[in-house]
Amino acid sequence: MEEFKAGFKTLAFHFLGFAIVLVVGALIVRLVLIPVKRLLLKSKLDHTVKTFLFSILKVLLYGIVVIAALRKADIDVSSLVAALGAAALTASLALQDTLKNFVSGIIVLFNKPFTAGDLIEFEGYEGYVDSIRIFYTQIHTFDNRIVQIPNFKLTSNNVVNCTAGGTRRVDLVFSVSYEDSLAKVKSVLFDVIDKNPLILSDPESKVIVSDHLDSGVEIKVWVWVNQEDYYTVKFQMEEAVKNAFDENGITIPYPHREIVNHVNKN
Repeated sequence: MEEFKAGFKTLAFHFLGFAIVLVVGALIVRLVLIPVKRLLLKSKLDHTVKTFLFSILKVLLYGIVVIAALRKADIDVSSLVAALGAAALTASLALQDTLKNFVSGIIVLFNKPFTAGDLIEFEGYEGYVDSIRIFYTQIHTFDNRIVQIPNFKLTSNNVVNCTAGGTRRVDLVFSVSYEDSLAKVKSVLFDVIDKNPLILSDPESKVIVSDHLDSGVEIKVWVWVNQEDYYTVKFQMEEAVKNAFDENGITIPYPHREIVNHVNKN
């Protein structure tokens, strides 16, 4: 009975110490997190980064409190840490792709190759970035599709950020007949460019002869626009150039195939 009482007192003492450290530690963590949260909200970091950092810090601090409470209760935490490490290793092997996406998400959030609202091109998809999550990035395409791209793919392949520069160059390709005057063709093209108010004057537009094809001469037109006007100008120019060529008698060639009929005289 005496041994039972002594053991019970020891157990109660350890439990009391565990409870006190757990409660006091939790209160301290809450007090620490309040100013940290305010500092993060005032910072210029992306909202997703703020949320991620706050969550990681919260888990880390509460984990320290739990370990301290277990040590106060005279519980050997080394075996517990070893068991958790073994479990983490097993989980990491089973969740390799998830961990890759997690790490890649951190890289995207901190390196910022693009941010929410940017227009990006990736593996045939083009759209605006809705959100950057820890495991995937969500974009909204022009045809109203929602595409979720794993972050691992974004960090291991080429991503085109169409918004970063503020302006974009519209590349257009036309072909004209060899019989047409190149000076006249360039004059007509520059006239079409000058009539479009969305095309920027700086950088200046370019009209160049780029290739001699079998059926005609290839002309490239480079004009600069604000990012949001890219597709509007592209489609406007395609239509306006065709109309201008028709009005000025400029021929747009197309491949011809001559079929020779061989008659057997026998």
